[in-house]
Amino acid sequence: MVKKGIIPFLRTSTARPQQPLLTAARHSTQRRRALHSSTLKAAVAHPITAHGPPPKVPSPSPRFEERATHQAEGKEKLSETEPEPRPTKKPTTLKKRFWKDVDFQIKQGGEYQVLLDKRPVRTPSKSVLSIPPTKPYLAHAIALEWDVLNTAQQALKNHMIPLTSLTARAADIAHEDAAGETLARDQIVKTAMRYLDTDTLLCWVPEHSESAVEAGGNDQRQETLREAQMRVAKDIIAFLSTKVWPGIEIVPVLDAESILPASQAPATKDIIKQWVQGLEAHDLAALERGILASKSLLVAVRLVSEWSENFRHLQRAGQKKFGIEEAAEASSLEVKWQTDMWGEVEDTHDVDKEDLKRQLGSVILLVSGETPERQ
Repeated sequence: MVKKGIIPFLRTSTARPQQPLLTAARHSTQRRRALHSSTLKAAVAHPITAHGPPPKVPSPSPRFEERATHQAEGKEKLSETEPEPRPTKKPTTLKKRFWKDVDFQIKQGGEYQVLLDKRPVRTPSKSVLSIPPTKPYLAHAIALEWDVLNTAQQALKNHMIPLTSLTARAADIAHEDAAGETLARDQIVKTAMRYLDTDTLLCWVPEHSESAVEAGGNDQRQETLREAQMRVAKDIIAFLSTKVWPGIEIVPVLDAESILPASQAPATKDIIKQWVQGLEAHDLAALERGILASKSLLVAVRLVSEWSENFRHLQRAGQKKFGIEEAAEASSLEVKWQTDMWGEVEDTHDVDKEDLKRQLGSVILLVSGETPERQ
């Protein structure tokens, strides 16, 4: 008796199985035979028909040989159990400070020389930097500049050693004067006269372009920008036209509707040009620094004439001098007026203001000397 659930063609060997199942089994067996029991064909060796010696073996290109050599060396290094430590670069001489002590000495002629250990500081032209005997404060300041440097690389940047670079500029001018050359002087005079045509002290805001601003909401009227510009400019012009260049007439170069600056009279330009050409080397170098810092020839002239030891006849004892604060305010009056109203931009206006004072201070320190009582 046949149990239920058993496939019929497995019942007896003589039973006729169902045709679809047999066909599927036969095809699957043929597929397995075709994949695993197929016969391999042997390779046919063709006869050699070439004549003569065999060709030479191709040689690799030099670039390939270098690459292979580097790869072999790299594999040898990787195969070692203890790889070699990577070599550390030795610090260059510019990355460290090659001097320990900074001092200055007085030479036989009374001039000062700043010493790095025992080596004197030199100018870019390789000459020894000499400081006049009447300027001991300048020698102290230059020695302090080199004492605060941490690396020799910092000494290659002029903004890190402003007094040294300024004194070296004056020394080069003095060296040219002794040799009868006027290249540096002509360059400074040309720059000074170009700044006179667009002097920032003489560029005033037009009268109708601004209105009075109330201060703090009360009835007190605040000084306008034009009024501030006229007040500062007239004070400086009055000093220059009475003491430095008596009788000279200086007019504003930008005061009307035109955007093109007006020019000074030819006689005014000639007097100013001759005055600049006749300056002593240190005064001339200081004037150049003051012009570039303040963008004003007139501000730089008053600063030099108020502090230079060569213009003591213009200086009155007991009177307040035109100093760093006054020169910085005169050269950046519009910026100060705007920042007082709207506020400063951090790390921008405050940094520029301090840098301007630093440069103007170097002008005063270069031109000033000991008072007659202390000499």
